[in-house]
Amino acid sequence: MKALLINPPFLPRFSRFSRSPAVTKSGTIYYPIWHAYAAGLLEKEGHEVMLIDAPARGLGREDCLRAAAGFRPDMAVVYTSTPSIYNDIEVAAELKERTGGAFTVLTGTHASALPEEALRLDPRIDAVARLEYDLTLSELLKGIERGGVAEVAGLTLREGGSIRSNPDRPFIDDLDTLPFVSRVYKKHLRIEDYFYAHCRYPVVSIFTSRGCNARCTYCVYPQQAFGRRQRQRSPESIVSEFEYIEKELPQAREVLIDDDTFTSDRRHTAEFSELMIRKGIRLPWTAECRPNLDYETMRLMKRAGCRLIVAGFESADDRVLRNVKKGITVEQMRRFVKDAKRAGIMVHACFMAGNMGETRESLERSLAFAKEMRADTCQFFPLMVYPGTEAYRWADENGYLTTRDFRKWLTNEGLHNCVVSTPELSAKELVMFCDHARRSYYLDPRYIAYKLRQGMRDRRELVKTLRSARTFARHLLGGSRKGAAC
Repeated sequence: MKALLINPPFLPRFSRFSRSPAVTKSGTIYYPIWHAYAAGLLEKEGHEVMLIDAPARGLGREDCLRAAAGFRPDMAVVYTSTPSIYNDIEVAAELKERTGGAFTVLTGTHASALPEEALRLDPRIDAVARLEYDLTLSELLKGIERGGVAEVAGLTLREGGSIRSNPDRPFIDDLDTLPFVSRVYKKHLRIEDYFYAHCRYPVVSIFTSRGCNARCTYCVYPQQAFGRRQRQRSPESIVSEFEYIEKELPQAREVLIDDDTFTSDRRHTAEFSELMIRKGIRLPWTAECRPNLDYETMRLMKRAGCRLIVAGFESADDRVLRNVKKGITVEQMRRFVKDAKRAGIMVHACFMAGNMGETRESLERSLAFAKEMRADTCQFFPLMVYPGTEAYRWADENGYLTTRDFRKWLTNEGLHNCVVSTPELSAKELVMFCDHARRSYYLDPRYIAYKLRQGMRDRRELVKTLRSARTFARHLLGGSRKGAAC
């Protein structure tokens, strides 16, 4: 059987496979990672797969439709996002026609949150594969082959004139059974097409776990993709993939472990790090962690090749942190930053503006804290609320959404747009703060001096900084345009 998995064309360099889809000011463009994992599983089962990433390759709609028509798939799978949903459904419907009637499926967090609404937008779409969809697509393709898909778990499907949802599919417990996503990249993609501003280029992005034990209100992946329980690959599996990348993708300069929280289980992190050291893996890596990680774990990670930690601080106000169920205090974050520096690991810090209880005073506290800790890089985003999250329900139920037109989640340029206005802070004020905070942080003479000293010590960091700055500078110096957020 043949399966087409497509990240469809929309705006140039638009990243759907992100926790907050948009065209980024930093120039980052994400791998189509969830399609790639699903493609690897289908190929392992003997199916023929075509994986198309239109934004990364600069492909237009007609390019994709022509390729699909030549491939003639039995199943066409289209990844969706909130701001691109209307475009994505148009592409899916056209794929249905141009492929001669392939069973057409939508995936992604938006379609998972609103599956019936998505199917009602166009009668030509057959189904939505909700949440974690690897095994759903596998079973669906088998059902298409034998002529019956009605009972496939995890599917919302069209039956005659009605739409119905089957029960959710249980999440995959043994993630070691999934093929390495880097194998799929090597076969179907060019790693040089992908860029993460905080990582060395070219970078390979992988996940070593799915799900997250935290309860943050705003994060869409645990709520509409992989659940509130973390499932981890074994240290042996992760290290084996590092070995594969070193051998088969030698041009890679770094691996990004993009898990929601890589270090939840300190023992697992230690076992992985010790195995990396024993195996002599030299490839640097970056990981996503909560800002309460202890010094001893970070020191071991550094010895194992960890270059940088991405941490979501969100706010320097304990009241706001409690409101969003962050589970971390400002004092813990302050200690985390000191320990990371002591361990020799750089930090990419993420802050949000506009969460529950946010005020002008709390925003200024966050900016002051960001400058105090002087992370290697720092981002400021207004709150982006996505259907199916607690944050979206909070904004909707309190009348804080400025629109329900999902196109408005982006500006005309494709950048993030803020759609939440509270009695304390309007959407425009939140965007203005982010622009101000970004300029204040990066144009601070102390930060510039730090980056110059860093570049003089390590040419690789200088190259990374200059590559990122080429895209970012026009936004940094020009400020907000057309309501564009950071």
